[in-house]
Amino acid sequence: MTKQTILITGGTGKLGKIFSKHFADNGWKVVVTSTNIEKANELKKSIKMHENIKIFLSDLSKPNAPKELIESILDQGIEINHLVNNARSLKNLYVDDSGFSSRKDMAQEYLLDVIVPYELATNLYLLQKDALKTIINIGSQYGSVAANPHLYKDNLAHSPIQYSLAKAGVHHLTKELAVRFAKNDIRVNCVAYGGVEGRVDKDFVKRYSLLAPMGRMLTEEEVLGPIEFLLTNSSSSVTGHTIAADGGWTIW
Repeated sequence: MTKQTILITGGTGKLGKIFSKHFADNGWKVVVTSTNIEKANELKKSIKMHENIKIFLSDLSKPNAPKELIESILDQGIEINHLVNNARSLKNLYVDDSGFSSRKDMAQEYLLDVIVPYELATNLYLLQKDALKTIINIGSQYGSVAANPHLYKDNLAHSPIQYSLAKAGVHHLTKELAVRFAKNDIRVNCVAYGGVEGRVDKDFVKRYSLLAPMGRMLTEEEVLGPIEFLLTNSSSSVTGHTIAADGGWTIW
């Protein structure tokens, strides 16, 4: 795989750390965004080749933050070849005791999951389209299907609907940007992951496994494969698509 420069938003989160560490340790120049200085420092310490990673502290939900981030990166002489839109905030996933979400949380989740990736992509396109090669959005099985009530003990009372709605928006944003950027040979795709082990208790894992064709959750190692494929010339004919990396969750 050709080693270039990749921007990974939310690079200190669960998936972001996996992506960032993998590419930095394999000689890529990795630009990471985070809102947490402690997590950013921990990430840098965990990477063998510190010179391969550059961290920008940025709250991308703030007005003009995506544009200012791209300008700051370019001001340091860095050109981005690949963008992975991975930033998220668990704070936006609150639901009340009745299972309903507030307008504020709905809007904030949509902002971070759909509007911010759009703004980052379009600013990179406007400011350095010749360097940009691929954009990968991080989606979810719940961007394609509704939440399964058999997975949750409370019958979806604490399954945030704003997450699913925003991820559905991400999946369609992928198609729209792929059409708009195709004339410049910029490919835009999405990876819709299923549940990844590590954050949930044993009872949840057991219920999840009974509902997935592969009979298990994803391992952390499995999240890299689809990203690597979409970054290479092996996927040069693939654009505008959402790859379902979900153990078969969405096929039944």
